[in-house]
Amino acid sequence: MLDNEIRILSEQVLEHLRQSRRKLVTVESCTGGMIAAALSDIPGSSDVLEGGFVTYSNALKISAVSVPEATLMQYGAVSLSTAEAMAEGGLLHTANADLSISVTGIAGPGGGSAAKPVGTVCFGMALRTGKTTSVECHFTGDRISIRRQSVLQALQSILDAT
Repeated sequence: MLDNEIRILSEQVLEHLRQSRRKLVTVESCTGGMIAAALSDIPGSSDVLEGGFVTYSNALKISAVSVPEATLMQYGAVSLSTAEAMAEGGLLHTANADLSISVTGIAGPGGGSAAKPVGTVCFGMALRTGKTTSVECHFTGDRISIRRQSVLQALQSILDAT
């Protein structure tokens, strides 16, 4: 069951994608499929939501969406470089999507460090035209709150970028 803010934003994203005649694929780590779930919870979403990858482990990031192992080794799973590679891999492995949104982060309560504290979340967006962007955010709160904020940020990013 979606909360009202996520539902409204999801409906806006779907309508925006319909109007621009674009299809979306998601590549999610710390959100565990919540972005795709929020969108697919809306009736009729299948006309613009191509699907999603949940790549929680590094091994699946490599095998499912072709994130280079060297990127993970050099920058870590939670990095702008990894978020970009995830988004690009989503398009690489999806024939009909025009854009891809990715998210990788540390939702907590553990797993953070001084360099990458809990609440560090990186987002990537890749367009079929070849443009890739990324952004790093720092959220506060518990695991549920950080994941919710990540979904909202991803949805808003789709609206802002397309």
